[in-house]
Amino acid sequence: MYKVIRDDKVIEINTRLPILPLKDVVIFPYMIYPLLIGRESSLKAIEQSMLLDKLIFLVAQKDLTIEEPGKDDLYKVGVVARVLQVLKLPNGLMKVLVEGVVRGVIKRHLSANGHFQAQIDVVHESDKATPDIKAKVRRVANLFKEYVRLQRNLPDEVILTIEKVHHPQRFADLVTAHIQSDIEVKQELLETRSVERQLLDLLDILEAEIEILSIEQDLEEKVRGRINRSQKNMYLQEQIRAIQDELDEEGESNGEFTYLGEQIKKAKMSAEAEERAFEELEKLRQTSPFSPEATVIRNYVEWLLAVPWKKKTKDNLDITAAADILDKDHYGLEKPKERILEHLAVMKLSRHIKGPILCFVGPPGVGKTSLGRSVARAMGRNFIRVSLGGVRDEAEIRGHRRTYIGSMPGKIVQSMKKAKTVNPIFLLDEVDKMSMDFRGDPSSALLEVLDPEQNHAFNDHYLEVDYDLSKVMFITTANVESQIPEPLRDRMEVIDLQGYLEYDKVEIAIGFLIPKLLKGHGLKRKNLRIRKSALVLIVREYTREAGVRNLERELSSICRKVAKRQVEKGESVVVITKENLQDFLGVPKFPEREVERGNTLGAAVGLAWTQYGGDVLQIEVNLMAGKGELSMTGKLGDVMQESGRAALSYARSNARKLGLQGEFWKDTDIHVHVPDGATPKDGPSAGITMAVALISALSGRRVRKNLAMTGEITLRGHVLAIGGLNEKLLAAKRAGVRKVLIPAENERELSEINERVTKGLTIVTVGSMDEVLREALV
Repeated sequence: MYKVIRDDKVIEINTRLPILPLKDVVIFPYMIYPLLIGRESSLKAIEQSMLLDKLIFLVAQKDLTIEEPGKDDLYKVGVVARVLQVLKLPNGLMKVLVEGVVRGVIKRHLSANGHFQAQIDVVHESDKATPDIKAKVRRVANLFKEYVRLQRNLPDEVILTIEKVHHPQRFADLVTAHIQSDIEVKQELLETRSVERQLLDLLDILEAEIEILSIEQDLEEKVRGRINRSQKNMYLQEQIRAIQDELDEEGESNGEFTYLGEQIKKAKMSAEAEERAFEELEKLRQTSPFSPEATVIRNYVEWLLAVPWKKKTKDNLDITAAADILDKDHYGLEKPKERILEHLAVMKLSRHIKGPILCFVGPPGVGKTSLGRSVARAMGRNFIRVSLGGVRDEAEIRGHRRTYIGSMPGKIVQSMKKAKTVNPIFLLDEVDKMSMDFRGDPSSALLEVLDPEQNHAFNDHYLEVDYDLSKVMFITTANVESQIPEPLRDRMEVIDLQGYLEYDKVEIAIGFLIPKLLKGHGLKRKNLRIRKSALVLIVREYTREAGVRNLERELSSICRKVAKRQVEKGESVVVITKENLQDFLGVPKFPEREVERGNTLGAAVGLAWTQYGGDVLQIEVNLMAGKGELSMTGKLGDVMQESGRAALSYARSNARKLGLQGEFWKDTDIHVHVPDGATPKDGPSAGITMAVALISALSGRRVRKNLAMTGEITLRGHVLAIGGLNEKLLAAKRAGVRKVLIPAENERELSEINERVTKGLTIVTVGSMDEVLREALV
């Protein structure tokens, strides 16, 4: 039993008290606080306290999120309190008014029926008041007054209450109770046994809180000042506008409106656009500058001023100079160069020609995009490029209507703003990579842009006025022509940029790539010499592409290794030959395949076109006793499998003429295989090759050595034309083939093929399978 003197009265405290856990508050001695009780265990604790002189032990929870705390979830130090009033509410809750009496410490928990109970040790207050403590009390009192002034949630009466307390411990507890701080901070102050230590902690806490509150107050005053200033400006603006209306003033009073009006007159817009710009400017003048609508109108007027209306660059019509620039930038590509020069010649004779719509179609890396930039340089025009890969929203071409928040013009108008002239070279890259979804079809939006009969009045959804694109020279690029929508393809002049041939790549490496890479790697011509034979080997066995990107990477790898040798070992001259090439690039990635040198039975060599160039196909046929089934392997596409079935039908229908014995289609299984089974293969051009291999196997006649062929077969044995003849002949030459059979319909293309390709090849044109078999079989 402890005795505590409170207000000149002696309070006897039993050491065994029920415990009431507090969830979001720490109560100090001499503090009266209302509590709302709802837990079953807490209600029982209150009932038990009413039997023990209305005393209860209040202690805070460590974790506020726990609804039913255990013994370990409670702090050890709390406050012995008196229950002053209990009020039961209709919803089953209980409102309790408690008053803190003295600090206490849980010595040990006791067993109780449905609530917490513990044996408590009372912590007696310190009565000493040394000069040092009095000084700290005075300093805390001054800081607390400043804290109450800044903290709006505390009434001024708190200061009067504090000033009446002269006991240091009670003063410290009362100040602590009124500070708005975290539970952990208050619990730490409650557990402090020394009043001097508690006062020091209070000084630190109050100084930090006062600094934070001062900053918050400064921010509030700045925001309030800005709001008041804005309201004042708006009020004055309205007064000025009212005065102008009374005086019927039509002149410009605002410098910004005057400037915008002058810029509209200088822009030389079309009559429709100029009228619309002045309408929007007048609307802007009548709109409050702080209205969101004013920002939308101002952005619209600025866009009208930003796009070019009349300014254009002077075309360079010197055909010789333009040809020199094109040849300097790109090797080969004769067809597109010739088309550009033709356009310049027509422009020189007629100033009223409409800009052509060219479409460069070719595999990756052949120079489509860079050729567009080179055309701009040759013609002396500005160059802009827009990538359409992945574009699926029509609004990206035509723009968004101004009713939408954050709306802006489409890519066409945005790019014209960047070009700053009305006659740039406009490159639409990857036009075959567009897609469509619920937001619209961007390719349909391009129909107006790429139609010379319509693009003089292109209408962007944002600008809402016609814009003239007829002076723009549009160039589009694509990898696969068939993936371009038909209506769009019909509006363009398609120019095929076929892959570079072997000798083209060697010349490009010598004339363009190696000088550029030497400069980029800090090397000189004398530091690195690459033999032509080594370049040919790099092209053949280290790259497989239509363009020269991988060739550039391999040459760059050689330059890096040479630079390293020069720095580490001091080698000033390195010569790359066929013999030491593997020291720099490792083993070949694509070793060259050669055809069989002897006469073969049931096997023939075909020629195929790939996006990387030409290649040879070894087609093999095996016969087995069976039920007349045809199986085809080698990852063949539908068209290639149909060519195999057509070859078999031809052989069956002409069995007697071909000398084929027995009913092989009933008792013989036929297996057609095309090696390199992991590579997808398709197309009709292997038709005659399959037929030759099949008839060779069935008739027992061997196929001549050093022979390759290409052509589509019909059921009646006609040989139809194929594509990619140039690449196929080069592949045959690389593989060591001496004679090539091609369709008679392709004979006209031989005149366009470089002599370096056909030199050393015997090219025989065939129109029927009779001619093919006469040339192919021994």
